[in-house]
Order: sequence, then structure tokens, then C-alpha cells
Amino acid sequence: MLVEFDKLPDSSKIWIYQSDRKFYPEELPEIVEKITLFLKGWTNKGKPIEASFLMRYDRFIIIGANDKENPLSIEAIDSSVGLIIDLQGTYKIELLDKLNVCFKQGEFVQYKDLKSFQKLIKNKSISAKTIVFNNLINTKEEFEDNWEIRITESWHNRFL
Repeated sequence: MLVEFDKLPDSSKIWIYQSDRKFYPEELPEIVEKITLFLKGWTNKGKPIEASFLMRYDRFIIIGANDKENPLSIEAIDSSVGLIIDLQGTYKIELLDKLNVCFKQGEFVQYKDLKSFQKLIKNKSISAKTIVFNNLINTKEEFEDNWEIRITESWHNRFL
């Protein structure tokens, strides 16, 4: 059951998938349609899941699910991962690699593998004020408060 993202409770489960490249403008409507159709029919043990999603910076897919009254089963979660795997194959993108880093440089969002990111820090191209994306958050409340944070507030700070 698709709902508006802001209607999901703060305790809703969140998954963030970052793409290794920006989505092309011609891809976005198709991606949005596929996610919309999936979430409209997403069920957990035969019951509809109250869910929503956001697209951010033409690079991130954020899926939220209210699991308070209807705790999500492994099968329900696996079916959502199946959607992501399908998107990866269709659009030749990487969405499941959690070891790569996205960060802001001015108004642009950059994507680097961890080794390249560490080199940028060593070369002082990235500072303690750099904004990184914390894709390890688990709830809508954490997403709203702690997704875009300074590197000093994230797990990336160990590289400074």
C-alpha cells in the first residue's frame, strides 16, 4: 500500500540504495514507475505493507516501510531486494555495494570507492566539514536527522 513518505511513522524501517552513477533523465520515470508498482503490491504474509519511497539527488533510492503493526518477514524484505537487483540489471547500475561513499562537493554529489575516498582525505580534498551520506541508518527518524551529516559525525571520521 503506497502512502506519502511523510505519512510513514518515524519508527518506519528505511533502506537506502545509492547508485554508482546518477540516474539518466530518461531512466527516472521508468525507475519511479517500477518502484511505485512494486510498493503498491508489496505484501507481508498476505497483508499489504504501508510503504513509500523517495528519490534524492538522482542517485539515491530510499524505501520506507511501516513495520510496527505488521513486522516484516524475511520473504517480504527479500522481495524488495529482488526489486533492487532487477533495477541493477535493467539500468546497469550498482545499488547494493555499501562500502562505496557518496559525499557532497559544493552542490554536487560525488561517488567514490572507499580507497579513492581515503586518498581524497589524505590529499586534503575532503575536510572535516565535508557532508557524507550515512546509508547505514535504519529508521525514518534517523533518515530525517542523520542522513546528510558532516564526516566528523559519521563512521567515515576514522579516516581523518
